[in-house]
Amino acid sequence: MDKQELASILDEIAVFLELKGENVFKCNAYRNASRTIANLEQDLNDFHTPADLSQIKGIGSSLAEKIYSFIQTGHFPLYEELKAGIPTGIVEMLRIQGLGPKKARTLHEKLGIASIGELEYACRENRLLEIPGFGEKTQENILKGIEYLKKSQGRFHLHEAKAAAGNLYEDLSRLSFVKHIEIAGSLRRYKETIKDIDLLITTTKPEKVMEAFVSHPLVEDTIARGKTKSSVRLSSGINADLRVVSDEEFPFALMYFTGSKEHNILMRGRALKQGYKLNEYGLFRRDSNKSKALESEAEIFAELGLSYIPPELREDQGEIDAAEKKAIPKLVQFKDLRGLFHLHTPYSDGLPSIQDYVDYARKRDWEYIGISDHSQSAYYANGLSLEKIERQIREIDSINGKIGGFRIFKGIESDILPDGSLDYPDNILALFDFVIISIHSKFKMTRDEMTGRIIRAMQSPYATMLGHPTGRLLLGREGYQLDMEAIIKSAAANHVAIELNSHPYRLDLDWRYIRRAIEAGVLISVNPDAHRLENMEYAELGTGIARKGWCEPRHILNAQSARQAQEFLRRKHAQ
Repeated sequence: MDKQELASILDEIAVFLELKGENVFKCNAYRNASRTIANLEQDLNDFHTPADLSQIKGIGSSLAEKIYSFIQTGHFPLYEELKAGIPTGIVEMLRIQGLGPKKARTLHEKLGIASIGELEYACRENRLLEIPGFGEKTQENILKGIEYLKKSQGRFHLHEAKAAAGNLYEDLSRLSFVKHIEIAGSLRRYKETIKDIDLLITTTKPEKVMEAFVSHPLVEDTIARGKTKSSVRLSSGINADLRVVSDEEFPFALMYFTGSKEHNILMRGRALKQGYKLNEYGLFRRDSNKSKALESEAEIFAELGLSYIPPELREDQGEIDAAEKKAIPKLVQFKDLRGLFHLHTPYSDGLPSIQDYVDYARKRDWEYIGISDHSQSAYYANGLSLEKIERQIREIDSINGKIGGFRIFKGIESDILPDGSLDYPDNILALFDFVIISIHSKFKMTRDEMTGRIIRAMQSPYATMLGHPTGRLLLGREGYQLDMEAIIKSAAANHVAIELNSHPYRLDLDWRYIRRAIEAGVLISVNPDAHRLENMEYAELGTGIARKGWCEPRHILNAQSARQAQEFLRRKHAQ
């Protein structure tokens, strides 16, 4: 029997007991026993009875019985029972520097946090500031600890990779000897999470480009360096690859290093059927080593009888058939958005005032915003009482009366209760222009229970849009179990829009279901779920995901004008 294994189990038991709120003396007994066993000179097999073990200083008779049983059987029932009863995510949270069992237990009890991803999201939303014993500094330190852990995870949120790649792109493109530069890979396809960054460059001075790349301020470590390819690790933990190609190869390399594996296989197969060989170096006739001289991806697609396929669609989701039929949609762009819904204010847990949001939106030339603070069930987020609702409505009416050419829609993010009802009666919900219905509790329901819960909520005549439909937190929490096909069908039947929550930790609805939703006639609302002014820019990330879901402007609720959006909301109330 291995002493270190037993010591580790005893230490984990101490942690589990602390997480359950056991008294400090019991926790310390196991922690002290762990240190004692780890430092023992004798072999564990030298102890033939529980009485022998109880002679060790710090090992009482009760604990000696448990340890002896473990030595004989290889099982520690208390350990197995405790481990089964505590979510693994809570234990993983203890890897964050400065976050001990007591604080982890408090976070779980007060906010229901059970994973590192949920904790990071809560910190970004300032949820910890209202909990006794936590403050701005604690929240900041937890975020720093999480960032440190994320460096070793291997995947990163889209916005993190996008920011780092943009920095590299801007700095390298300013070099006089760089002719072409593009970001490729899954980042160009707008995947929700990114493994690494791919950059392609053409240059007259490859060695100088490589030197500029590996010595960039964001670079922490050089993994490999060559004349045509170098790999580095950035300070954020993201790996970045830079490839130098010739001008002639550039469009082919860009196509190759952008498409998913499945998309590229189909493209190569199509080329073969037409008598070509397609790879990252060119498009060659089977009997030739000389590539056709094509200057862009669009020309390559055209040569193979296809209309241009935007990078976001290159996932083997029917895009090649659509391109052959000239049926690729004219995808929505960020500039198509006319307004934003789902903005939180200090009435609940947001920081900007209503006027702050108005000023920001008008500078952006948007036509409207929709304020939607948390409802009364969201006690952790200062959900709105009836008195707060009335006060907020008066403020919105006052501002609307003073400004021209702009509209503030009055909304609420109403919690869907476990039975599918909303947490305000109809006479309160009738006060709002729109109601976002969302789930913030009881995530562990069965697939049928959760699906039924959401469908019942969508049947409310006041339900305007379904917020963050699956509840997922990217790299942090799987979405709840539900039948999304049934949800989409119900949304269409009840004229409920579905939110594409553009917060980079959510990006929910998943792009794979967005296309299903728009085909069913469901409107998508690209919502930032903003708690700060700068969060309004999350809508740009959401637009990228909407593009990936084949959305055109006509599929997006907030790509409509203020008048059109108002008409949709009025029709929903009338129905």
